[in-house]
Amino acid sequence: MEPLAWEAILTAGTFFILGATSPGPSLMVVLRNTLIGGRRQGVACAVGHGLGFGLYAGSAVFGLIVLLEQAPDVFFILQLIGVVLLVWYGWKMWTTTVEVGPEVEENFNLRQRQGFAEGFAIAFFNPKIALFLVAVLAQVLEPGMGMNTKLAIGGLGMFIDTAWYVIVALLLTGTRALEVLRTHGGVVYRATAIALWVFAASVAYGLL
Repeated sequence: MEPLAWEAILTAGTFFILGATSPGPSLMVVLRNTLIGGRRQGVACAVGHGLGFGLYAGSAVFGLIVLLEQAPDVFFILQLIGVVLLVWYGWKMWTTTVEVGPEVEENFNLRQRQGFAEGFAIAFFNPKIALFLVAVLAQVLEPGMGMNTKLAIGGLGMFIDTAWYVIVALLLTGTRALEVLRTHGGVVYRATAIALWVFAASVAYGLL
């Protein structure tokens, strides 16, 4: 069995942690789902985001750099989808009202699916994540690197991303922090919408 390149794995893991814990649209979406749907929807959103990030990490390890070089039009289309998605999420948050009330058990499955889908989409259609992964992995990947090392780097990226947002969702629920957010949810939503629109504008500007 080929040895693992631990230095490359640890370096990539460090950057994955820094990227996951940086505030951005992904955190806003996880917060929103936790706010309106509680722990289950927040965790489902985190898992969806982790899967989307993991697919990107795996793609980056096994050929995203080649894709960007050989098919730039595909990546450009992905960037445009990301901008539209961010604008749509911003509008959704701006027009959403916070509903505080008892959670209905029969709605849990629907809420979990919604949270998972939103988490996956904000990760998979966020061009910044792809650029981040390419920038990071281009520094740690080497020609002839073994398959096991590549799998370890991709899997580590998915694990770190999922774990961080699950922790965020769990820490919010069952504490006063969630009630404070619900009380001031309107302000939080509008601030988040503005942040998403600014982020979308910055991405769109970079495409010009």
